[in-house]
Amino acid sequence: MSEQLSLITGGAGFIGCNLAQRLLSSGRKVRILDNLTRPGVEQNLQWLRDQHLDRLQVVVGDIRDEATVNRAVAGTTQVFHFAAQVAVTTSLDKPRDDFLVNAQGTFNVLEAVRARPVPPFMLMTSTNKVYGDLADLELQPAGQQYQPTNLATRARGVSEARPLDFHSPYGCSKGAADQYVLDYARSYGLATAVFRMSCIYGPRQFGTEDQGWVAHFILRALRGEPITLYGDGKQVRDVLFIDDLVQAFLLAEQNADQIAGRAFNIGGGPSNAISLLDLLDRIEALHGVRPATAFDAWRTGDQRYYVSDTRAFETATGWKQRVRAADGIGRLYDWLKTHRTAGTASAALHAVGAH
Repeated sequence: MSEQLSLITGGAGFIGCNLAQRLLSSGRKVRILDNLTRPGVEQNLQWLRDQHLDRLQVVVGDIRDEATVNRAVAGTTQVFHFAAQVAVTTSLDKPRDDFLVNAQGTFNVLEAVRARPVPPFMLMTSTNKVYGDLADLELQPAGQQYQPTNLATRARGVSEARPLDFHSPYGCSKGAADQYVLDYARSYGLATAVFRMSCIYGPRQFGTEDQGWVAHFILRALRGEPITLYGDGKQVRDVLFIDDLVQAFLLAEQNADQIAGRAFNIGGGPSNAISLLDLLDRIEALHGVRPATAFDAWRTGDQRYYVSDTRAFETATGWKQRVRAADGIGRLYDWLKTHRTAGTASAALHAVGAH
């Protein structure tokens, strides 16, 4: 059997570089395709190069360019497709760019995969935003959180049986890509699958107001800068530590044939669900000072509550979340305290609504 070569699109980003590190450390060869436009990614790439230069290949380019994508996919045995436009607010300002990156870019990757003599396994990271704002989910305040009145939803979270309801250009572009990936398994027999992800956090993440809110809160606290919350701060998300997500990627690859054509909700689940106010409490305990906060209006498509029901993926692969939220937040705080300078370029953005 020929040596495995894994492609990670967006591989210099937070999630991509953590997966690359795991694969490279196990002796695998990795090719990264990234346009290197996001703050902090060049530091992530250098971190990988310093450790694994002999097994790491880098293609600097954009998934909107068909020729570049074809070149990057050639010879690969797995494709982890993470490259994306990640912000709802940016999609509202620049919907065409959002579509070209998320929808057409994913289509380019799929077509490159389909064209290979032996098509590689492909996993795409989608988003919980494909379920819309969940406005019909009946909620009630419970302390400083919103909680579903339905006890089954409160105990288990939102499952893949939830109807799709794309909100915002971002929701539409990611949702379209999500559906294309699933249909290429059905129409062409490819081994493709989708992770509809909740909030991922951990080392090598430099968060902004639009993406990576756990890291962004901590960065603001470390700099002594105020935080503006969109909404009332009681909105709830399930947070998943990056090490647990990387393990999910590896299990998906190992079970490629069994999960082909399926989408899975991936997050920390009910046991790792926190509100924005809960996170501020945790930061205060770690930092000794509570960040100054202000409040602003809710943002388009913001969900007051989203927690992943991850039982489908657990049943399919045996995956379990292992890092508790309190421990993981502490680990990220310690890492950012040492490495926070790479996120300085995005420091001007400071309001958070848990997108």
